[in-house]
Amino acid sequence: MKTFLSLFTPGRIGMVIVLVAAGAVSLHFFSAPSATASAPPPAAARPPTSVTVQTMAEQKVRLWSEFSGRMVAVDYAEIRPEVNGRIMEVRFQDGQSVKAGDVLFVIDPRPYEAAVERDEATLLSAQSKVVLAKLDQARAANLIQTHAIAQSDLDTFNNTERVAEADVENAEAQLKQARVDLEHAYVTAPISGRTSRAEITVGNVVQSGIGAPLLTSIVSQDGIYADFEVDEQTYMQTIRNSANGNNQEQLIPVQLVAQGDTDHVYKGFMQSFDNRIDPSSGTIRARAKFANEDGALAPGMFVTVKLAASQDTDALLVPDRAIGFDQDKKFVYVVDADNKVSYREVQLGKTVQGQRVVESGLAPGERVIVDGVQFVRPNDTVAPQEVADESGSSDKGGDEQVAKTNRP
Repeated sequence: MKTFLSLFTPGRIGMVIVLVAAGAVSLHFFSAPSATASAPPPAAARPPTSVTVQTMAEQKVRLWSEFSGRMVAVDYAEIRPEVNGRIMEVRFQDGQSVKAGDVLFVIDPRPYEAAVERDEATLLSAQSKVVLAKLDQARAANLIQTHAIAQSDLDTFNNTERVAEADVENAEAQLKQARVDLEHAYVTAPISGRTSRAEITVGNVVQSGIGAPLLTSIVSQDGIYADFEVDEQTYMQTIRNSANGNNQEQLIPVQLVAQGDTDHVYKGFMQSFDNRIDPSSGTIRARAKFANEDGALAPGMFVTVKLAASQDTDALLVPDRAIGFDQDKKFVYVVDADNKVSYREVQLGKTVQGQRVVESGLAPGERVIVDGVQFVRPNDTVAPQEVADESGSSDKGGDEQVAKTNRP
């Protein structure tokens, strides 16, 4: 006990008292609220987000659909020999443009020239026999009046005359065939256009008939077709319901773009639609015609065909940048009269000059956010500003407003 008390010397006791007092003061300072301290200021309200909106309004547009197609020559001819013989001349260069009637090949004409001369002689002989038969028949007709000859003799002379006349007709037919064969010895172009290469050259013997060899081919250059297939829905909605008959269908404008040359757009018109829809594919065959004045389009070329609807239609258009994607859904943000943002799912159609046709989900007069979409959420309050007019005019035609079939 004495030892414990000896620890509390007067100096140590004073130090303990000072430390206890300082701790009490500190505890009072940090725990007691200050009379002069004020409450923290309330957080400032966030200002409305500035966005750009576009008010939906129906516009007159001509919708265009896009299809894949192949170029086909308007006229195409395979040149094959129609007589037998050896090729003596080739009178064109590979790829040369020719006119109908130009001689392309010469098959040895000498046998056919000889046949023509022979048949001409045969015809002269037959014609002479007719003259003699007519004289004999006239004499017999006079003699029968005096009963100098029997009726049977007159009948014989009449028959001889008819046989002679038939021989003349036969000789004329043979001469005509000989002249045709001689004409076929000079192989001519049946149509105007551009030739292929000469498949058989000078010195080779060719034969006509079944299995006759191909000499060359010609494709016309006066225009060209684009063959493609239109799906049943597009055909019924944009063509058949408005275009009544082939004459009106041929007024529908068509555009064409070749692969690797997207800057060059060829303009044409519909030539025809087929008379039935293929039940296996649900499409109808279509054919458009293009002038091909520069000759750049060649048969067999793969192209993209843009087909216009038969008439303008009223549609709501929304810019691509206003459209959001929620998995497989498409949506836009709509601003109401109180400048509140709401989520709106939409169904979209074709593309027209960077904008999408709205099939359902929006109505005329509604305001859609087109700029600032990424900064807003449903129920936000925004400060909307109307976007400058970017819809374009339907008077610009197919070059300016082209609607394409949506692709997945």
